[in-house]
Amino acid sequence: MGRVIAIDGPSGAGKSTVSKLIAERLGFEFLDTGALYRAAALHLRRKGLDENNTDDDIKRALNGISVFFKEGRVYLKENSELYPGEDVSEAIRTTEAGHYASVFSARKAVRDFLFQVQRDAAIRSDIVAEGRDMTTVVFPDAWKKFYLDASEEGRAKRRYLQLKEKGIEITMEEALRDVRERDERDSKRDIAPLKKADDAVCIDTTDLSLNEVIEKILKAIGDRR
Repeated sequence: MGRVIAIDGPSGAGKSTVSKLIAERLGFEFLDTGALYRAAALHLRRKGLDENNTDDDIKRALNGISVFFKEGRVYLKENSELYPGEDVSEAIRTTEAGHYASVFSARKAVRDFLFQVQRDAAIRSDIVAEGRDMTTVVFPDAWKKFYLDASEEGRAKRRYLQLKEKGIEITMEEALRDVRERDERDSKRDIAPLKKADDAVCIDTTDLSLNEVIEKILKAIGDRR
């Protein structure tokens, strides 16, 4: 297995952007686990499932599909119907997909479905993996571990600006409510709740620029390339 830099943290802490840039700086592959959960959620919603369905319902709906990355894009494949797969990179970036990714990520059937996909990413490559349980469940023996955090207001502002940039209408109040709801679900779910690993380096990104966060991580890794 390759070296794994695992980065966890709550929604809006800047994990995805930071992780992608760290991977580029070090020549590692970037594992966007949030995209995997969003793709699974997109499929489940297309099948008419929501939080009221059982794990058996979810397991049946996920049977026979695969989610994977190709050249930086996210693909969803259902049996042979979508061969070689549907590019869902844009479809998974809606507020609804984000909401249901958080909802379904608390379900064992979804986590079991994506666990091996995530683990397999490190078999042949050095990777930077970001998510909610990379340091605690998926890669507990990761080479380096980090936990990125920020204030609720700071994370809501990032979320607001990110969606506005994509042309998605949202208010600051809605962004803050979304952050709080995700925090509640992620930290209090029974399966793999969001928490800081004991051996993870914690970085508060609230008042730091993107470059400052990256430099802190590279310094902790011991590589300033």
